[in-house]
Amino acid sequence: MRISSPVIVGREAELGLLAGPLEALPARGAAVFMLGEAGIGKSRLAGEWGARALACGMPLLRGRGSPTGEVSPLRPLIEALASRFRVGGPVLDPELEPYRPALARLIPEWRPRGGGAAYPETLVELAEALLRLLVVLGREAGCVLVLEDLHDADPETLTVLDYLVDNLAGLPVVLVGTLRPQPGPALDLVRAAERRRAAEVAPLRPLAAGSVRRMAAACLDTGAEQVPDAVLARLVGSGGGNPYLIEELLSDMVGSGALERDGGGWRVVDNLDAKIPATVVESHRQRIAQLDVPVRDLLVLAASLGTRFSVTTLQLATGHDDRGLFALLRAAAEADFIVPDGAGPDLYVFRHALTAEALLAAVPPAERAAIARAGAAAVRAADPELSEERCQQAAALSLAAGDAPGAALLYAEAGRRAVAAGAAASAVALLEHAHALAAETDRVAISEALIYALADAGQLDRAFALVDALTPAAAAALGTDRRVALHTRLAWTAVSAERPAETVTHLAAARELLGGAGRPEQTAALAIAEGYLALLPGQHARAGSTEDAERLARTAIQVAEQVPLPEVTCQAWYLLAFLARARGFAEADECLNRMLAVAEAHALPKWRVEALLHLGSNAWMRTGSVAGLDEAWRAAQGLSGIVSMQTADGLLAMIAALRGRPAQAREIIGRSLDAAARLGNVSTHRYLLLVSAILGAHRGNRREMERDLLAFRRAGGEDSSLMPSVHGLCRAVCALLEEDADEASAQLAAAVDWEERHPNVFPLTGRHGLRPLLEILAGRAGREEYAVALAAPAAALRWNRQFLHLADAVLLGREGRPDQAARAFARAQEDAEIFPAPRHLGLRLLAPAALEDGWGDPVGWLREAEEFFHAADIAPVAGACRALLRQAGASVPQHRDSRDQIPAILRTQGVTVREYEVLGLLAERLGNQDIGRRLSISPRTAEKHVANLMAKTGRADREGLCELAVEHAGPGAP
Repeated sequence: MRISSPVIVGREAELGLLAGPLEALPARGAAVFMLGEAGIGKSRLAGEWGARALACGMPLLRGRGSPTGEVSPLRPLIEALASRFRVGGPVLDPELEPYRPALARLIPEWRPRGGGAAYPETLVELAEALLRLLVVLGREAGCVLVLEDLHDADPETLTVLDYLVDNLAGLPVVLVGTLRPQPGPALDLVRAAERRRAAEVAPLRPLAAGSVRRMAAACLDTGAEQVPDAVLARLVGSGGGNPYLIEELLSDMVGSGALERDGGGWRVVDNLDAKIPATVVESHRQRIAQLDVPVRDLLVLAASLGTRFSVTTLQLATGHDDRGLFALLRAAAEADFIVPDGAGPDLYVFRHALTAEALLAAVPPAERAAIARAGAAAVRAADPELSEERCQQAAALSLAAGDAPGAALLYAEAGRRAVAAGAAASAVALLEHAHALAAETDRVAISEALIYALADAGQLDRAFALVDALTPAAAAALGTDRRVALHTRLAWTAVSAERPAETVTHLAAARELLGGAGRPEQTAALAIAEGYLALLPGQHARAGSTEDAERLARTAIQVAEQVPLPEVTCQAWYLLAFLARARGFAEADECLNRMLAVAEAHALPKWRVEALLHLGSNAWMRTGSVAGLDEAWRAAQGLSGIVSMQTADGLLAMIAALRGRPAQAREIIGRSLDAAARLGNVSTHRYLLLVSAILGAHRGNRREMERDLLAFRRAGGEDSSLMPSVHGLCRAVCALLEEDADEASAQLAAAVDWEERHPNVFPLTGRHGLRPLLEILAGRAGREEYAVALAAPAAALRWNRQFLHLADAVLLGREGRPDQAARAFARAQEDAEIFPAPRHLGLRLLAPAALEDGWGDPVGWLREAEEFFHAADIAPVAGACRALLRQAGASVPQHRDSRDQIPAILRTQGVTVREYEVLGLLAERLGNQDIGRRLSISPRTAEKHVANLMAKTGRADREGLCELAVEHAGPGAP
């Protein structure tokens, strides 16, 4: 007979712990962890909290760690989402579209039909996608995610969990987790989160004697005073305040007849110590002794697999047919050992983790080993390939049978499969387990696999340390080729992480092993790592480094295309495309198209997206079209390329900033900046901080620019290849908007100096456009310097062309060729059409030269520029425009409160507020005396305003002004 308490007793403080977070939803989120031994009541409390969330109308998602001992990547999260979507299906929301491919890893309904290739998203990308899903679910009332038994969770789940915990504060999500206080990654995660105040931890302590009495009364459906003292003494002494043990002991007392109901109370009818064992293990020994042998053996075998087990695996291990197996399972369930698991129709679970442990402890070791050995043999006989999770199940059974070396080989094989599936963290856990169990003869191969898994998981320091720890005998056992491959992989991983010192170390180790020789595929892979190393900023960027990189890349391509090595080929073409920009963007695009073809031919989605991104970026810089970038963004979206989508977002934000669309740029930055930081996407995070600084610079807001540049520096920006943009696109432009041309020139010179010492990745930093213009305007450069700038491939880019056309116009004006100067100016205006701030800045910069040399319409340019910069609240440039207008003897715009009501076409012609008022009255065909009376001015002043209007608007007479007034100022005007 199974007895349990219908109410939760002695946990008032813990029940109240969630009241605050639930009440705060959906305004803010929180993470709460319950920490306690098995049976202490963690799951019961989690269930109560979940029930309260549902009562408040909050979506509830609930999953638990895999207690089978198997490393099943992301199982708790898959189970949690299934608990929500099993009946109604996944949520449909446009906000989730970019994240659906990544979430398909957790939601089977969203996986592509036909099993098409998926983008290998990182766990942090997956965590961000899950976070977005939870936000959508909790948008109205908040939502609650309950994850139980985190001590049994796989490494991938813990990685995602760590990300969630750090990012819940401002989101409508409450996370509730439970775990035992046993040492391990889960406890480390929770303690670290507690230290940084990202989570609250509630340790569950044993129940006090008074609470034990009240719980016993609730279990026995009686008053607390009716619980016999002998029963209470036994519960306190043997139960240790553990609710599960209390319930187990009471169940044994009643089931054995030692405790009987007596009216409204209970009485002890036999010696409790004599009839009821002192421990739960003894209790289970007696219970299983009453079972039929097949049921007992089935339970022992199931307990060897863990607290949760699948019917399919149990059937393989026992050989029972369906009818016989389910008969045994029913008997075990009727004996209160197991229950069906709601997580899946194929699963059963022991009533508690202690049930499985007590079962195993109650059976003699030799018998346990024999049952496990027979089960392992049966599983391998029925499924020789050990498909899916059966490899780990067979390993667990082998270990239970006492065959540690055999279990090690199976765990190692499961680890290798996890690497192939992209579950690097799970692979590390499995291979570490295998390494600890392995025989000496197998340990070298397992160490090798573990090093690769650690590198894939980003645990480079551990991978490097494990390589260094290889004994000479172990290194010799690997052989030269495998050691070369190992060092090559670590060198590539290190250079990708911008760790040049380690890259050099492992490249040197590989080269030393090869002894100046090596097969082509070995040297090709090394050449690519060396090529990228040559371009890293810092001590390895030197004269001739780009030539070295190109030579290495071309050598690698020749080999990689023959072997073939498609990924190495893509890496090489990508490197060549980067280098080819110095010669021309057509050549760079050719390299990218070759890379795209290889990626598509060999189903390498990551490299395909990279090719599309850079083709789209090149196309925008040449033409101003964003169609290619939009295509790349959609490709990344379709393949769950969250990092690639963020890269595209960074480029689109930059485009919006340069095109004078700050709201659009801010929207992109707002949705991607923090997400990129959470994902560890350092390069995009820095890039977005730079774009944010550019937004401030292009509004002349130095304080805002410097604030964002400080964040950029804190993110490691000063050591990145983005520094020329800091000088050229931020500080130089900001200085020009402050009317400080000398400072602008100094900043542009700093950008050139950096580029001379390092390879440059962004050709819009001023060297090929804005700097030549300023140098020519200042008289420090002439036609020869202009020709040099024009010959550079970057001169063909639209951003740079606008400035070079202006520089040409200045030179042509000085050379006495006004018509040609005007045509060059017109070409500049055409290229600058999509860049409003630079276009108007160009008007202001060219006007003095045009006034001096007598060409163009400098007064008109100054009025247009003044109007633009006044509206943009960039006072220094607007003031300079007004000063130049006065020097030219032209009227200066007056800015009153009602100036914004004047149509732009009239403002740019210099029409003042008073003149616009006069124009409005001309729409009524009023004479000067009537206008004077209406505006309280003299008729002579009104006549003067009319004359000014004719001069400024180009109207020949009063009738023309009246027509203009009707169109723009008077009744019926738009």
